[in-house]
Amino acid sequence: MRARTAIVALTVAAILMPAAVAQASETAAPPPESDFQKVTLNDNPGEPMDLAVLPDSRVLHTTRKGEVWLHDPKTGLNTLAARLNVYQHDEEGLQSIALSPGFGKGPKKDDWVYLYYSPPLNTPVDDPATPDVNEGDAPLTGTPQDFAPFKGLIRLSRFRLTGNTIDLRTEQRVLDVPVDRGICCHVGGDIVFDAAGNLYLSTGDDTNPFSSDGFTPIDERTDRNPAFDAQRSAGNTNDLRGKILRVNVRADGSYSIPRGNLFPPGTQGTRPEIYAMGLRNPFRIEIKRSTGELYVGDYSPDAREADPQRGPSGTGKWTVVRKAGNYGWPYCATARLPYVDYDFATSTSGQAFDCAAPVNDSPHNTGRRALPPVVQPDVWYSYGQSAEFPQLGTGGIGPMGGPAYSYDPRNAHARGSVAWPKYYDGVPLFYEWTRDYVKAFRRDGQIEDVLPSFVFDNPMDMEFGPDGALYVLEYGDGFFQENPDAQLSRIDYIGNTGNHTPIPAAAASVTAGHAPLTVRFTSTGTTDPDGDRIRYAWDFDADGRVDSRSPEATYTFQRNGLYNATLRVTDDDGKSAATSVRVVVGNAAPVVELVKPAQGQAFSFGDVVEFEVRITDDQPVNCANVTVDYVLGHDEHGHPQTTARGCTGSIQTTEPSGHDPDTDNLSGVFVATYTDPGAADLPPLSGSDEVALKPTR
Repeated sequence: MRARTAIVALTVAAILMPAAVAQASETAAPPPESDFQKVTLNDNPGEPMDLAVLPDSRVLHTTRKGEVWLHDPKTGLNTLAARLNVYQHDEEGLQSIALSPGFGKGPKKDDWVYLYYSPPLNTPVDDPATPDVNEGDAPLTGTPQDFAPFKGLIRLSRFRLTGNTIDLRTEQRVLDVPVDRGICCHVGGDIVFDAAGNLYLSTGDDTNPFSSDGFTPIDERTDRNPAFDAQRSAGNTNDLRGKILRVNVRADGSYSIPRGNLFPPGTQGTRPEIYAMGLRNPFRIEIKRSTGELYVGDYSPDAREADPQRGPSGTGKWTVVRKAGNYGWPYCATARLPYVDYDFATSTSGQAFDCAAPVNDSPHNTGRRALPPVVQPDVWYSYGQSAEFPQLGTGGIGPMGGPAYSYDPRNAHARGSVAWPKYYDGVPLFYEWTRDYVKAFRRDGQIEDVLPSFVFDNPMDMEFGPDGALYVLEYGDGFFQENPDAQLSRIDYIGNTGNHTPIPAAAASVTAGHAPLTVRFTSTGTTDPDGDRIRYAWDFDADGRVDSRSPEATYTFQRNGLYNATLRVTDDDGKSAATSVRVVVGNAAPVVELVKPAQGQAFSFGDVVEFEVRITDDQPVNCANVTVDYVLGHDEHGHPQTTARGCTGSIQTTEPSGHDPDTDNLSGVFVATYTDPGAADLPPLSGSDEVALKPTR
């Protein structure tokens, strides 16, 4: 459990930014650190991907493996709202979640929840019976017929939320984004709505970046998998990938095209859904509904240094999109930083691309040849300190477009207010996934640290709730599993009240056994920073009813099941927080061990690495349900390259061109996961293990 410490936002020296970014604060200094507090809402969030805060301050969040979790602040319970069956290879799975703009509000209120996910379809997956062959990997070279089985899609749909459950039977399919499966990378998406009800969906370029020396992937060879050419997607006016799409969803789930998109409906060789193109991996976007400003963070390739024969070093971007435009990828990192045309067949460089008039001559292009001019972003930076934006520091490149706060005096003056102060009104936040920080971008040219003494551990998503607090989803350190530091939290401003939320702690005498199972629970360690009296409420069986109000309690579980026994503590001012203890009755979670490869084992990229997974469980083990993901670790993030199945087998590691294992922070990460079959009265339980291999030349 992480410490819930108070934190402060500090102002750094002003810089010369465009008059772009947000309204200036009316106060001279940020609030002191004692005016903020972090409250953990879910300390076991799975592999967290995206969140959405409901009008009643309940919180939904997704996991890549297909789960949607619901946090209820009234009870402190975290319950499973839905579980989707999703395709999982490289980065695919369940991505984003968003609420309809009319969700629970106004005379035309509705209950629609939008999800962006990968349906399984009939895409090939690995067969455990053939340990030396991975049928789930798309071929790197071949013919169109060889690549055809891996043509897939990622689907944007909406579903009704009924009570605490998303009813998957109510699905309305809105839009499908075709993708190439069985090969990495960049398939993330994010969903936001503007004041007019238009839906914006960001999409990655769905292109493999690891054979391009860290520069632009524009491999046009006829026998090469098209997934190595981003011109087919981000640079293609007739493709939905590497874009921000804008549509207006009708009552039946179909959609119309709002005015002002990049290409009017009927324009030959274009998709009218496109609002912004030329994006590589716009993983997080947010919108300021009062102005229509769209805040976009876009990731970059990995070249550490610029090369006059290839192009600029890796360049992350943040920009305010006010109208439709082309942001240049894969031809330009920014309007001032073109890449060089490169022939992968002959390994020769041509001329730098013209960012004022880019041309898509790729044989994979199905759209227009002449593209719109490239729009310059508002903020751009690389690994070293930026001359233009030194306050961004140094490190990896993981830009995330964060929300702009909308101050509401009714929240600020409410009893027990947690609403952020007017100081942040209208200011967009920028957060850096690899550098673990949050910044505020201001119109007067200042870039401020936001809550600098607070640890944002790989922040995955954040948004302001209807109560004015900032809700944060942290991924933690690790790869493609539930990491120890992952959590869902809420950051409160308590400067108006001075009252902190109590900090709960809970433990159990035993956490596994068979029914009937008697467990003693204790709240030892629970504290209140203000010394207030604390009221206790235990819900042992997650039925929403209080089972005990004593600090210590005993409960007998009469039925088999997986229980998150929850303790909710409340002070005299009504501030409350909760924590839980997982108790498994009738089934033991499997213990997963990667026997080989071993932690720290040396290998060379391109090697075939054998794996062996040992599963210990109280149920018969089915090796067909064992998955082993190979992840290319780079700095603080990773790209899953392939997924194998079985207790034994081998994985062909990939060669990330343009990286030097001696100088770049690279690793080969293997993640083994097993889910047991459960039983009639038990949910399936999972376990995982991870090892990182050390690359050599």
